[in-house]
Amino acid sequence: MLFDSHMHTCFSTDSKMKMTDAVARAEELNIGIIITEHMDIAYPEPMAFIFDVEKYFSQYAAYRNEKVLLGIEIGMRSDCLEENCRLVEKYPFDYVIGSVHVIDNIDLYTPEFYQGRSKQEAYEHYFNAMKQCVTCYDGIHSLGHIDYIARYARFADPEIYYNEFSDCIDEILTVLAQKEKALEINTRRLGNKAAVETIMPIYKRFNELGGRIVTIGSDAHHVNDVGRDLQAGLEIAERSNLNVVYFKEGKPQFQK
Repeated sequence: MLFDSHMHTCFSTDSKMKMTDAVARAEELNIGIIITEHMDIAYPEPMAFIFDVEKYFSQYAAYRNEKVLLGIEIGMRSDCLEENCRLVEKYPFDYVIGSVHVIDNIDLYTPEFYQGRSKQEAYEHYFNAMKQCVTCYDGIHSLGHIDYIARYARFADPEIYYNEFSDCIDEILTVLAQKEKALEINTRRLGNKAAVETIMPIYKRFNELGGRIVTIGSDAHHVNDVGRDLQAGLEIAERSNLNVVYFKEGKPQFQK
């Protein structure tokens, strides 16, 4: 079964999606889902992007089965390493995504991160922070949306072109491959065929550097986005010779 392994319900600050709606939509599409609520410890806005993990497991335990799994998306930061590690060790998450949303205590969504920086400077800073995080965060299963910055960067062309940042990206991919971690194919931007072709070299390079597994997730925050463009993710994986997995009880399960 194909799994959409990245989505957010109402436990995440930026989502109002109900668990019942996510489950119903998954049943319609005949796919499995993994709920991965946001946990960005020390987020710049107090009390945003954190949630009550005890309540999360308590409320969603009844939904958990072979097709509905419970995970988390942690915001990786070097200054929150110990707290994040304690969190993922304490609770029985099926799947842990490690993502970079905040650098220098600035959310990449905001214009502030890009002020006074060229595209080259901003993206290199982003990739260097990501490399530092994947090096020290051993408890994650997959690196989330490596292209996250391209969603929000304030440049005429925010796209990531592998050849422009190959040295930085190779360092990240090498660490992931050596640690046998997955690289997420986040389908949020893949409705645009051009985006598929632009990001493809990153995944092909991951394979060349020894990477073997990828996860695929829509990053849905609304019920209509559950399962969106998973086929585009499958295409990237196939063309890059990478195996698609989802995680259950922290172990990779190969997609059937």
